[in-house]
Amino acid sequence: MQKFENFLLENLPVSKSIHPTYEKALRQMLVAGGKRFRPALLLGVVNSYNPLLEEGAMHAAYAIELLHTYSLIHDDLPAMDDSPLRRGKLTLHIEFDEVTAILVGDALNTYSFEVLSNAPFSDYTRVGLIRELAGNGGLNGMVLGQAIDCFFENKPLQVEDIKFLHTNKTAKLIAASLKMGAIIVGKEELGEKLYDFGIKLGLLFQIQDDVLDVTLSCEEAGKLTNNDEEKNSFVTILGLDETMSQANDLADELIQELNGFDENLKNELSPLLTKYINRHKN
Repeated sequence: MQKFENFLLENLPVSKSIHPTYEKALRQMLVAGGKRFRPALLLGVVNSYNPLLEEGAMHAAYAIELLHTYSLIHDDLPAMDDSPLRRGKLTLHIEFDEVTAILVGDALNTYSFEVLSNAPFSDYTRVGLIRELAGNGGLNGMVLGQAIDCFFENKPLQVEDIKFLHTNKTAKLIAASLKMGAIIVGKEELGEKLYDFGIKLGLLFQIQDDVLDVTLSCEEAGKLTNNDEEKNSFVTILGLDETMSQANDLADELIQELNGFDENLKNELSPLLTKYINRHKN
């Protein structure tokens, strides 16, 4: 992913203003690191079928990371999770102020679509990518999941409702990353298959996060842990043992599906996915 890191650093948002800290705040969470999991999924699909499109695909991968980073900034706000740490750094509302954090999140959200609109693809492909990112990151995707999560804090949900919550809040953007890779290489039928796979992967990702929230320290996680007691996490509803059992079952299912992909896709995605599919077992 070094190529992506280089692309990100070369294309950091620029602000031409008199504001003393706005540009620094815009860039802070982007350069703080992170898993870059979603960009890696998109680029993995592209490199499986047409590595010559990788340079153009960097724009789409960056757009996803911008949208994801905005969501983390807003998720950490006092009105939501009220977290002081993210990616091992002080969150923006702590280092700067709450207004700056809100506005930086807004800016990164809209900038993601600006980046995507300038990607070196046909208009048809660009519109498809924008539609996918907006649909899964917006009102019937990540934002919906966040709204449900906040509204039902201290109001226990049934397991199926928690799955619906996290399918929207976490899984849809992961699924969109895979599908957007397929759109770039012109394999829309494969994109639907990858999207379904991505929903399961995203749900596992959230289950694992819930496990790690109660098993890792703040220093190990790079963010505030043991902070979900009042939220509808899988651990708070099912307990740690049952949550681990569900994670193991879903991980086995995903490994089986991964092994059924064609050879190029399997070889490209396996090193990344095997690591993350099994991360709750470490």
